[in-house]
Amino acid sequence: MSEQFQFGVDVLLAEHLDWLRGARVGLVAHAASVDAAGVPSATRLRVAGVNLAALFGPEHGFAGVAAAGEEVGEARHPEWQIPIHSLYGATRKPTPEMLAGVDTLLFDLQDLGVRCYTYSATLRNILEAAAENHKAVIVLDRPVPLAGVVDGPLPEAPFMSFVAAIPVPFCYGLTPGQTALWLREKLKLDLDLRVVAARGVPPSARWIPPSPAIRSPAHALAYPATVLFEAFPALDVGRKTEHAFQGLENGTMLSSKDWKRIVEEVSRQLSVVSGPPSTDHEPLTTDLCGVHIAPLEKGLRLRVTNLADYRPALVGVALVRAVQQVWGAEQLWEQNGARPDWFDKLLGTDRVRLALRAGAELAELGAMWDKDCAAFRREVAR
Repeated sequence: MSEQFQFGVDVLLAEHLDWLRGARVGLVAHAASVDAAGVPSATRLRVAGVNLAALFGPEHGFAGVAAAGEEVGEARHPEWQIPIHSLYGATRKPTPEMLAGVDTLLFDLQDLGVRCYTYSATLRNILEAAAENHKAVIVLDRPVPLAGVVDGPLPEAPFMSFVAAIPVPFCYGLTPGQTALWLREKLKLDLDLRVVAARGVPPSARWIPPSPAIRSPAHALAYPATVLFEAFPALDVGRKTEHAFQGLENGTMLSSKDWKRIVEEVSRQLSVVSGPPSTDHEPLTTDLCGVHIAPLEKGLRLRVTNLADYRPALVGVALVRAVQQVWGAEQLWEQNGARPDWFDKLLGTDRVRLALRAGAELAELGAMWDKDCAAFRREVAR
C-alpha cells in the first residue's frame, strides 16, 4: 500500500509541533494552503494550539480572490482578531513592524515552479526579512506541477523585478522548500531555516486554485508556455475562461487560415529542435517538446502531453515567433497595446525579444539559455 499523502503542514503538526512551542507564529498562506484533507492550514494550526499571531497574504491576497496585479490592503481576521498583512500592497516585503509580534514565520504557499509566478518573489522577501530581523522560518513544503522542468533564460540585473526576483531559469522546477534552501545558500543569508517536506504522492483529483486563473493542474502546466502573451493584449490567453492559459484567441485580426499557418509554423520550428513529430497525430497539429497544439477557428489550443519532454519557455517563444511570422512583427510588437517591456520583464532579459525581431531561428533562441539551464540543474541536483 502506498504511503498516505501528507503536505508539509500535516507532517509539521504530526511530528514537529514542539518547534512552535512558546513561539508567536506568523503564517504566509492563501486559499490553496490546506492540509491533505482540505482543511485550511491556519485553522489546523489554531486547533492544534499554535499561537498564531499574524497572517500574511501574497499576490491575490490571503483569501486568494484578488485579480492579477491588484493591490491588496491590510485587514484583520474577523474571528481571530489578528492582523492579515498584505505582501502585495503598500509593501511586498514584511516590515520590522509587521514582524515585531512574530518569532517564527511559516511559509505555506502552493507554487508552480515558474519564476514569473510571484510566490517565489514573496518567498525571497520572507527569507531576507527574516534574516534581517532575526526570525526563524519554516517552509511547509508542497509539490509543484512543473517539478523538475527547467527551461528558459536566467534573469539579468537590469530586468530583475517582482516577476523576475530570484536568479533561476524562467522555469526552475523546484518546490518552495527546495527553493528556500537554495536561496539561503545563493544569497548567503544568515537564517534559521527549516523545511518540512511533503510525503507520498498527492491525489490527482484534488486541486485548489493558488490564484484565480490557475483553476486546474492543466492550467498550471500550460501557464509558462502562454504567459508571455500577457505582453500582447490583442491575443487573449483566456484568463477568465475554463481554458485559462491553454491557448490563444483573436478572431478579429487573425483568420482561421492564419491560425492554421501559426500552428504549422510552430510545428516546423519545434521539429527542428526536437525531431519530427510522430505520424499518428491529426493534420495541422503538433505534438513536440511535450505539448499538443491544434488550431481553432479563432485561435489555438495547447495541452501538455509529456512533462519529461516539456520545454515551456521554448514552446512559448516558438508561439511568439510563429505569430510574428504570420501576423507581422509590427502588428505584434508595436500595435494593439503591445508591451515589449513586459515581455522583457517576464523573461528577465531583452535578448530574446531583440533576437526575435532580428529573425533568429528557434534553435538559436533556445541555445541562448541551454548552457545556463544545464548548469542550474547541476547546481541544484543535491
